[in-house]
Amino acid sequence: MLDKISLDFLKETARLAGDEILDVYGTEFSVDVKEDNSPLTQADQRGNDVIVARLEAEYPDIPIISEETKATEYAERKDWEWFWLVDPLDGTKEFVKRNGEFTVNIALVHRDTPAAGVVFQPVADRMYWASRGAGAWRSVAGGEAEKLSGGPHYSEKEEITVVASRSHLTEAVQAFVDDLKAKGKSVEFLSAGSSLKLCLVAEGEADVYPRLGPTMEWDTGAAHAIALEAGRKVLNHENGQPLLYNKENLLNPFFMVE
Repeated sequence: MLDKISLDFLKETARLAGDEILDVYGTEFSVDVKEDNSPLTQADQRGNDVIVARLEAEYPDIPIISEETKATEYAERKDWEWFWLVDPLDGTKEFVKRNGEFTVNIALVHRDTPAAGVVFQPVADRMYWASRGAGAWRSVAGGEAEKLSGGPHYSEKEEITVVASRSHLTEAVQAFVDDLKAKGKSVEFLSAGSSLKLCLVAEGEADVYPRLGPTMEWDTGAAHAIALEAGRKVLNHENGQPLLYNKENLLNPFFMVE
């Protein structure tokens, strides 16, 4: 299947969705609230419409799970071999705050593992992409592609950069940081929104991302594929096993990107 997927098509799709999002970003947009109390804007839906229409036209045999469309019942999707996992606007809160740290996420999942992904940050014109066996890449403002390599595991370093919010540390993340410091490590913080946090580890700007709070599968799938191809691991915090997809409940467990 992967040999039939055009990453250039996915990158173009993400960019077109980004254009729709930026069109709304420049206006006095309204903000609705979804059933789970998360924010929703016209940009979410416009980005979703572009992505879904293009994927359905180009790859009609591959089903889609998107944050903005009702998920297929588990009884139907549990045996899917391949599917798209889409978050047309990851970081709606960042969008509402107008800080630019939101992304367009498109992942291709093989059974329970992301096999390809594109993450696009429209405001910075920053694109990340990866496909199994072909490496992870980044380009900025349409510039030359740079291959990503995350570097050594954080446990091998004395100075560790942790992706987390300095001002809003959860108790669990604080405990993780305290443990590092107790081992004599020096800890610096790097803050970012949306799936950019996984990408920061993938590109070696950060060493570890402890996500000890709730996320959904569409929040992580695309950046997970990029992290894997950059030589990183995305592990269930509870059991140390790889983070899995297409579960009956699409809520992710707490996880570590390292």
